[in-house]
Formats: sequence, structure tokens, C-alpha cells
Amino acid sequence: MPFYSMRKELQDHLEMYELLQEEKDTVEREPFLKALFQYEKNLSAFEIKTKLNGKMDPCDAIVNVNAGAGGTESCDWVGMLIRMYQRWAENRKFKVEMVDVLEGEEAGIKNCTFIVRGKYAYGYLRVESGVHRLVRISPFDSNKRRHTSFASIDVSAEVSDDIEVDIKESELKIDTYRSSGAGGQHVNVTDSAVRITHIPSGTIASCQSERSQYKNKATAMRILKSRIYDRLLKEREAETKKEYGEKQDIGWGSQIRSYVFAPYQLVKDHRTKANTGNVQAVMDGDIDLFIEAFLKNNGKPLTQDLGQDSEED
Repeated sequence: MPFYSMRKELQDHLEMYELLQEEKDTVEREPFLKALFQYEKNLSAFEIKTKLNGKMDPCDAIVNVNAGAGGTESCDWVGMLIRMYQRWAENRKFKVEMVDVLEGEEAGIKNCTFIVRGKYAYGYLRVESGVHRLVRISPFDSNKRRHTSFASIDVSAEVSDDIEVDIKESELKIDTYRSSGAGGQHVNVTDSAVRITHIPSGTIASCQSERSQYKNKATAMRILKSRIYDRLLKEREAETKKEYGEKQDIGWGSQIRSYVFAPYQLVKDHRTKANTGNVQAVMDGDIDLFIEAFLKNNGKPLTQDLGQDSEED
């Protein structure tokens, strides 16, 4: 068991510390400090794993990114967020499977769905669901004014075949259309892209990643099933919290994180207050600071802010 091995290692460190106190001149301190630093990292990773105890946490994650208010600005912001999550996944050796992309009218991406495949992908990325706000000097504004853009992230677990979800064929509307890919070999010459609408709930799933209409339909059905199952779980959770008198935000809700590029640089999570001034690192996929802060504190504010803070609201 990892717990017992961690406890034994701690005991070894305590014994070494006592030896250092007794024989200060004869014992090397550097190896001990390195081992202690590594133990701290291992302990933090172990703590995170204990938080990933939800039924769906080990599953792959289906991520949907939507542009909000802001037109071209928000579509560009969606593209930046997609890259951020791709880089995060690469750093963890996870695989990213693009499923459906709707490009913006002028630039960027209006809507995108992709699947992140890796152990506990959903457990980590479920933290990212919510509205993400960008503040920057717009590259599309000739007057170099500051703009605010919004994008929403929705994450659901890809359910396995052994989980039953009641979906009747008569409740589905299935449309086929031509892929809106970026050109070249990715554009389908036939209407192989598939969009499935679950009429009772209004849930929609699309796929255009394959040339085969059959494969796209199978993927879209898998995503639809996962989204409906996720919706049912959230409805049950909302009902449970309602019984205990807790408020539950449904829909877009409030922003969970702000990314400020100008007039100063700061990325701040409004739930935990975790923050950093290293905006470039975050956009390159270094978002574990925010994920781990949320998981360790169950989404509650930290007793002390992480990183360099500044008020930007």
C-alpha cells in the first residue's frame, strides 16, 4: 500500500534528521535535503491521487470548448485554450483525439470537441469546467485597445459500454453534413460528418474526424451517451444539494479563472485563489497549479494564495 511505504519513508527521514542533529560535522546534509524535497513532491502527488476517488475519475475526458461573447476575439481565445489543453495532455503523455471543429467566421474556432485519453484524464480535467476569461490588447484591434473575451469549457467522462443509459432511437435526430475541415486531405468529399440530437434533453453530439460516416456516427453516439449520463449525474447532485439547502449554479455560471495579459500579467483561479504571474507557462500547458489547488481543497479557497497575487476584478 502506498500509504504505508510513505509512512515508512517519513520515519526514515525523521531518523536521519535526528542523526544530523547529533553529528553535524560528520554527516552530509545535501543528499538528505534532496531526498526530503523529493519526498515532499511524492507526498503531494499521493495526496492528489487520494482526491481522484470519484466513480468516473479514471475515465477519458470529453472536452467541449465554446466561444462566448466577443466575436472573433472569443473564437481566437478558444483556439488558445485548445492549444493549452493539448500541451497539458502532451506533458502527461496523454493522447488527444479531435472529434469536431467549427471554425470562426473570420478567425479562430467557434466550437470544438476533443477527447483526452489517459488514466484519470476526467478526474483532472473536470476541474476545468466553467467560464474562462481573457483580458488582453487585441491583435485584431488597430487601435490596440484592451478587450475581454470569454469561452466556456464543459468536461464529461467518456462512459464505458457496461454503463446503461436509456436512449431510444425514436428520440434521436440524426443529420449528416460535409466536414468543415481546414482543407487538404481533411476535407471529406462526401457528407460523412454526423450530428446527433437527443430531442428530449436537447443534447447534441457531432463528429467529423473520420471519412467513414459509420465511424463518425459511432463516435457521436458515444459522446452523446456520455453527455446525457453526465447530465443525469449533475441533476442528481443538484437535487441532493438542494435538499441540504445549498445553492447550485446551473448553466454557464460565473467565471472560474481569469487570464490577464495586459496591463499586467496574471492568471488567477477565482475558486481557490491560486494564481501565477507566469502567463506564458500557463498557456504552454502548465495548469497543474490550478488543478491541484482545486482537488486538494475540494474547490474551496486556499488559506494562503499561491504565487504572485494582484487584484484584477
